[in-house]
Amino acid sequence: MTECFSTATYNQQLTNKITHLTDLLSEFSLPELTVHTSPLSHYRMRAEFRIWHNGEELYHIMYDKNTKKRVRVDSFPIASLLINQAMQAILPLLQHNQTLRHLLFQIDYFATLSGQLLITLLYHKKLGDEWLLQAQHLKQQLANLGINANLVGRASNQKIPVDVDYVDEVLPVLGNNFSYRQVENSFTQPNAVVNIKMLEWAISVTKGLSGDLLEFYCGNGNFSIALAQNFRKVLATEIAKASVYSAQHNIAVNNISNLIIARLSAAEFTCALKKEREFKRLHGIDLDTYQCNTVLVDPPRGGLDVATIDMLKEYQTIVYISCNPQTLQQNLQQLTLTHNIKHLALFDQFPYTQHIETGVVLQRK
Repeated sequence: MTECFSTATYNQQLTNKITHLTDLLSEFSLPELTVHTSPLSHYRMRAEFRIWHNGEELYHIMYDKNTKKRVRVDSFPIASLLINQAMQAILPLLQHNQTLRHLLFQIDYFATLSGQLLITLLYHKKLGDEWLLQAQHLKQQLANLGINANLVGRASNQKIPVDVDYVDEVLPVLGNNFSYRQVENSFTQPNAVVNIKMLEWAISVTKGLSGDLLEFYCGNGNFSIALAQNFRKVLATEIAKASVYSAQHNIAVNNISNLIIARLSAAEFTCALKKEREFKRLHGIDLDTYQCNTVLVDPPRGGLDVATIDMLKEYQTIVYISCNPQTLQQNLQQLTLTHNIKHLALFDQFPYTQHIETGVVLQRK
């Protein structure tokens, strides 16, 4: 392992994040911060690379954020071992296949702890039957090298799976194995080991709470499926169709009987809850039968809008998963008017970057 990925380097970057987060939230009365570490290397389950054509040679590149210069990438220590194996294997095969290499500009890799792999090839051209035939051959060539991968081709307004466009992940969480279908080009937690720690934390801080759980931005059901064991009923919302499809599958495969997913945005659900508007997508769901004392939110980097914050203040317990400490701080300035911070956690989803993932539990005063 290189010096860049040494224990000392990792611990220093983590210390910097802890200091930054606690300084940023210093205006609030904070409980003890729990810190959840990442593996030093091979922790990332997703990786995207541009493909550089240098005569007959192909290689992966990334662009330096500061200099904007391209950097050749022959190995990628932050990505899973499976992704690194695929990176080494696929380019020599593509290099000698004119159909597959022509106007190829990017390759995305998507792996799981369960050993599944999805590779997406992105093109500046229309894909046809010959491409599909050659992609099927490529899949077999990879299998002959011991790499069992599903392949997807993407071009403008085109998506062609060779077989399927997803991977099935299995996460061991506090003695249970949760299965998650993860669809290509939809959101998933990129650091699977840290995701397990996030789920374990969420289960522990919600154990013993009364009533039902409401979750916004549920994605493929990552949190709601694991947390269903702690609540009488769970109602989760998600707007992205691919994520809703995955969540429905995941509910079924995990035999979760007390969880329903509604395809609504947070703003739409707020309108429905206040009976300001009816939605056909809520057909068959009687909101009056839910007693949601707890709400979980995992918003995008922009944080929560004003209407959602006002609605959250009505709940006894708020579980807030944040991917942006700046917007978290802004939202907490409003939420702490009615709630106290009971639990605070840092999850190192993205080592060696400035990115901080935070978990906060607030209890109504």
